[in-house]
Amino acid sequence: MAEPHPDALIVVHPRERRSKCTILPLRGRPGLRFTRSTSLQATGPLDGYVRLDVDAPPLTAADADRGLLVLDGTWRWVEDLAAPFGAMEARSIRSVRTAYPRGVANGTGPDGGLATVEALYAAHRLLERPTEGLLDHYHWAEQFLLLNEPVWTGAQR
Repeated sequence: MAEPHPDALIVVHPRERRSKCTILPLRGRPGLRFTRSTSLQATGPLDGYVRLDVDAPPLTAADADRGLLVLDGTWRWVEDLAAPFGAMEARSIRSVRTAYPRGVANGTGPDGGLATVEALYAAHRLLERPTEGLLDHYHWAEQFLLLNEPVWTGAQR
């Protein structure tokens, strides 16, 4: 039997506005750990983790036994948020489109950038991890799933 993968660790930027945060409703869910600290000492050991990053090689089934480091904050803060984890191996989520109506169209986010909850959901789908309940509190869940129907057709839940 395969060893279970490590939890996903979500590092929330200290200045992230709770009203705009898509991931905080998942606090307390088994398999997810949250911290507002970018201190490596506070996050604990991250051996066996990959960091989700829009400019990295794609996340694949070969990463299924790895934990996920997910950074949550506005795009203007992402570089500072990622700095302590810069040496960590990174992966991206390709071919998945955001439904979150934000400033990407206005140049404030990268092409292919996802809301944090979208990225977590997509990573779980790609790695064939349970997705039940991940989008329950996400206002744009239905649009996100429909927009990405072609991607989900090839992935198992």
